[in-house]
Amino acid sequence: MTLRLLLDEIRFNIQRILDDLGYPTVGFDVSEASHSEFGDVSCNVGFLLAKPLKKKPSEIAESIANKYQKYKSAFIAEVNANSSGYLNFIVNYRGFIKSVMQSSVRQDYGKFDLGKNSKIVVEHTSVNPNKALHIGHVRNIVIGDTMARILSKACYDVSILNYVDDSGLQVADIIVGFRYGGFANEPPQNQKFDHYCGDVVYVSTTERYEKEPILAEKRTMVLKELEEGNSEIAKFGDIITRRVLEEQLKTCWRLGATYDCVNFESHIVRSRLWKTVLEKMKSMEIIYLENKGKNAGCWVIKSDSITEEDKVLIRSNGIATYIAKDIPYATWKLGILEDPFYYKQYIVQKNDRILWETTLENTGTKLNFTGDTVITVIDSRQSRLQKIITKIIHDFKSAEKSYVHLGYESVTLSSDTAKTLNLETEGKSVQMSGRKGIYVNADYVLDVLGARTYDEVKKRNPELDEPLLVEIAEQIAVGALRYAMIKQDLDKIITFDMTESLSLEGDTGPYIQYAYARSVRILEKSGKAPEFDVSFDALNTIYERNLVKIIGKFDIQVEDSAKNLSPKIIARYCYDLAVSFNSFYEHIKVLAAESPDIINARLCLVWSFKETLVKALSLLGIDAPHRM
Repeated sequence: MTLRLLLDEIRFNIQRILDDLGYPTVGFDVSEASHSEFGDVSCNVGFLLAKPLKKKPSEIAESIANKYQKYKSAFIAEVNANSSGYLNFIVNYRGFIKSVMQSSVRQDYGKFDLGKNSKIVVEHTSVNPNKALHIGHVRNIVIGDTMARILSKACYDVSILNYVDDSGLQVADIIVGFRYGGFANEPPQNQKFDHYCGDVVYVSTTERYEKEPILAEKRTMVLKELEEGNSEIAKFGDIITRRVLEEQLKTCWRLGATYDCVNFESHIVRSRLWKTVLEKMKSMEIIYLENKGKNAGCWVIKSDSITEEDKVLIRSNGIATYIAKDIPYATWKLGILEDPFYYKQYIVQKNDRILWETTLENTGTKLNFTGDTVITVIDSRQSRLQKIITKIIHDFKSAEKSYVHLGYESVTLSSDTAKTLNLETEGKSVQMSGRKGIYVNADYVLDVLGARTYDEVKKRNPELDEPLLVEIAEQIAVGALRYAMIKQDLDKIITFDMTESLSLEGDTGPYIQYAYARSVRILEKSGKAPEFDVSFDALNTIYERNLVKIIGKFDIQVEDSAKNLSPKIIARYCYDLAVSFNSFYEHIKVLAAESPDIINARLCLVWSFKETLVKALSLLGIDAPHRM
């Protein structure tokens, strides 16, 4: 029994009573009571029936409460009607605590069958392969990876994709830099190749276009050759972008993200998929050939708004814009058209998860990475383009909500963190710009966080050996960064501060990890495994009951997070769980309790907390170290 199952039981019984009494069916709510005077669970059915029955809400609630007595299970102690009109339930903690405790130690605890094994695609990361990942990209990666983990817990069959734009303008920029801008193909010693491309080649090349028009002309030529794919330039571009991708993926793996398939944009452009979608859009009159004005000779999507310009899909020189390439990719993800690709193994990731890549060579394997629903994680600045794609997909498939844009706001740097880049911001946060070279590489952030954490962990745990210290420092660094990226609402801008993210106090990843480490230490000091097949009557303080109640909410949080595509819900749950445990830790004696039975019961609660928290943290992609 969990709180969700208890709410389901109450909801089912109330509906039976409404049927018995001949009351009309209404969409009533059963939820955890918002105030203690309403007991543990409350229902608003009395308010909803007041108008059709022409009775006071309290009278209706009273009639239902009286009828409920015969349906009352061992988990409900009292049912009563409050004078305000709410129907209230008081939990029988004796049975409820034991049920929650025993449920929480199961391997699949928190699992909720919302998806019924339906196929869902989550596309995230999808960073142009011309630079290293910066802290803004990390938010995308963490949102996408966390959402995929939560949807898997909710019993969806999830495929995770990473789209590689290897034929766009930004890739053309670094190719121009290497071939015509005088940059060496190899980075300076000890510099990662993706850092070199983004920090040096890309920034410097784009700065030179205005003063060196010949480079801008080369850019147009390179872009066309990348799309056609047969020239020596295109082959060189493939080598360069794959080298960048390799380094980007190392950062993603360090953050704990894994994928099922990398999809190369060049393969989409060169496949029959692009031509088929293009002709389909023409025949359905979704796109038009403009014959006048600044877009003359371009294929465009007409805007429905007088305040927004028409969107160009194909320029007058025949080069497709990136939204034009996104449309066939979206149709592929939903399986609307026949898959033109074969697949070959790119690499084996951690936990033996194979990463596949698309290929147009028929020597590969035929696989299926499509879904009934597609979630595309991309920042909110792309909202208009995503709306266009959503509308086109609906025109193609006519299925509501099959294509979902999961948008999020950008990440800025706090003034203190910006100073690490020698940027003077006058005490203000700063917006990042890859083109201007104003950003913090994700690798750099992880290195700094790890170094700071290492010193603190070593000071607290001098007996630990070097490899373990390094491992713990990395776990805390990754946990701090991932949590900072996921704890906010998606529509809120994040101002990232490295010092704040590492704090052991307040709403941070390390604070939650520290609560886990505390629980492990208690269990280690006890010297024995707790026995769960006992009575838990001794767990009767408010601190113990509150902790049990939060543990019992895990599957509700999974359900809410999956339904609302809101990873913050699980982050908040982890924080609330840690706060409740720390309150328990400060007020309740565990190993010095009055009797062996009470010691065992409290050790069970500590174990239950530990197991639940580690499962919840795993949904956030955060490890739980045993030492801090």
